[in-house]
Amino acid sequence: MHSTNNTWETPLAALEDTAFVRAVEEAFADIYRTWFSREIDLVNHQLPILVRALRRVEPWRVFLLVTPWMLARVFIPDKTPSIAIPEDWRGNARADKPYTVIGPVVTMVVKETTEKAHINYHPGIGHYLVQPLIQSMETFASPGEVYEAWNNVIRVRNENIRKLNRRCNWQEDVSRREFFRKATG
Repeated sequence: MHSTNNTWETPLAALEDTAFVRAVEEAFADIYRTWFSREIDLVNHQLPILVRALRRVEPWRVFLLVTPWMLARVFIPDKTPSIAIPEDWRGNARADKPYTVIGPVVTMVVKETTEKAHINYHPGIGHYLVQPLIQSMETFASPGEVYEAWNNVIRVRNENIRKLNRRCNWQEDVSRREFFRKATG
């Protein structure tokens, strides 16, 4: 395992993608067995643990993760990021602690966009960041339904952005016309 000066543990950094995905899915299967397998509420035991849409956005490997308890975007570093790990979230401090779905919030920049995510830790993964997307999984019969629900959220968001941009442009045009029009009366 390779540990760094700013406290990030990154045991998966050197793995190629297939082994990386397998290690992540195994770690979340361990989390499920240990913390969620006996839960009656808020967990959909019919959903598998799946990593999808894996891509690299330096210094991260970013992917969607379906679990019986959430759909999340996960960021696992290949290189040490500049985000400091709080002392109580360092690997040795988390060793005997119960799993926490979302840890402390941090701000990061991904492709020139500021985002918020939550620090988390698992000994098999090391430190990672999670952005919960859906945390109520009970109604989904399959991973396909989960992805479709998230795609619908994205479609609605994109449509609203498109409408807002159009409306903002229209309001700006109206404001300019009104600004340059002589007052009557």
